[in-house]
Amino acid sequence: MSQLYDFGDNGPWVFVLITCLLGGAAAFVSGRAIAQTWRPFWQVPVYMLGIAACVRFFHFSLFGEVLLSPKNFAVDFTVALAAASAGYRLVRAGQMARQYGWLFRRAGPFGWHRVGVRPSGSDTTSPRIG
Repeated sequence: MSQLYDFGDNGPWVFVLITCLLGGAAAFVSGRAIAQTWRPFWQVPVYMLGIAACVRFFHFSLFGEVLLSPKNFAVDFTVALAAASAGYRLVRAGQMARQYGWLFRRAGPFGWHRVGVRPSGSDTTSPRIG
């Protein structure tokens, strides 16, 4: 794990606290907010650059870690992007099923499918011939 992320003198508990819990929670609610305003998904990574920069600053200011570490920034960004993507898809699946209920049904917590079409792709509304 130390090859992937430089913990410094603090150990992995700082990574879990700052990056996963605080940064992940901020990213999750940001992803939800982006989806609730019907913005496209490509905006999620753009917003997560700012969240990852804030997480890096917290590591630097509170625990004396390196501020401009590309490797640590990439890991912080990846964690934030994963959390934001989960929040985005969770809200978007609910929106599609709720707002377009005649056209889409929920398919699990993160997905949706067309009414009359099974998720496997077989159409149940087409008439049978023969």
